Amino acid sequence: MIRYLVTGGAGFIGSHFIHATLEAQQDATVTNLDLLTYAGNPDNVADLENDSRYHFVHGDICDRDLVDSLMAEADVVVHFAAESFVDRSIYGAEKFIRTDVYGTFVLLEMARKHSISKFIHVSTDEVYGSCPSGSFTEEDALMPTNPYSASKAGADRLAYSFYKTYDLPVIITRASNNYGPNQYPEKLIPLFITNAIQDISLPVYGDGMQLRDWLYVRDNCAAVSLLIEKGKPGEVYNIGSGSETTNLQITGQILQYLDKSPDLIRHVIDRPGHDRRYSMDTRKISGMGWAPKWSLEQGLKETVEWYRSNGDWWRRIREKQGEFRDFYTKHYESIGEQSWQIRPR
Repeated sequence: MIRYLVTGGAGFIGSHFIHATLEAQQDATVTNLDLLTYAGNPDNVADLENDSRYHFVHGDICDRDLVDSLMAEADVVVHFAAESFVDRSIYGAEKFIRTDVYGTFVLLEMARKHSISKFIHVSTDEVYGSCPSGSFTEEDALMPTNPYSASKAGADRLAYSFYKTYDLPVIITRASNNYGPNQYPEKLIPLFITNAIQDISLPVYGDGMQLRDWLYVRDNCAAVSLLIEKGKPGEVYNIGSGSETTNLQITGQILQYLDKSPDLIRHVIDRPGHDRRYSMDTRKISGMGWAPKWSLEQGLKETVEWYRSNGDWWRRIREKQGEFRDFYTKHYESIGEQSWQIRPR
């Protein structure tokens, strides 16, 4: 039996990982530590309340005493918890530094104290910064360009330092943009789907030609599970689907699947420090037998259909959660007043 401690398990990727783990491992137990900030949603794990293998703890990864007590009952830590939205980090970085860096430090300290058998630190492709050509390998330098990615890079290297200094069995994942059901509707795909359903304009940054590699969330969870089983401590693993697509192309596909007009697209001024392109070399994890099972077309159609069929889930967030409304008004409506125009070079 493996006893998992999952941080941020009421969030998007964490909740999918918990479901996938309990489905695949009948003798596993999962403790889910989540602070339930605005993006943590109890609905994401509500169906597990009566599962004796699952235990939810409402708490902060920065709480040393709490983390200490939970780590004493764990074998494997999978660390998803993070402040993760670039746009919010631009308005205020302090919360990102506290959660993403200091919170990670607390987890690493307690994992070392209790001799955890494996610590999976979930990082991001954004730590590399923009990739003008080719693809980043795990050995490339980290060059984050916004407070969010900088906080993740700090946590990434802090985790590695605990491997080098204390021999803590840390494995680091750097995944590309995840998408799928249950994603908080501030990120591009769920925001644009839910906007389009309501015939609200879709605010596309700049010319919309930023390139991203979109990874279906269950494919990422499968990669993490493989690394728990076969990953080598001290190693970094890039995880991506190879489906490099512009933001404008994704926007057009969403509108097509929902049978909505392209007239809903509204170009707005680009955000500060917006990376133009992300691209990672994933041969390392592919060589271990992992490959994405979901094509972008299949995954995006499934995701659109989920949001179309689960309006109660996202409407509770969009219409009743002040956190969503306040940020949307402050950010998108203010930049919308300065519509972006293509300027001659």
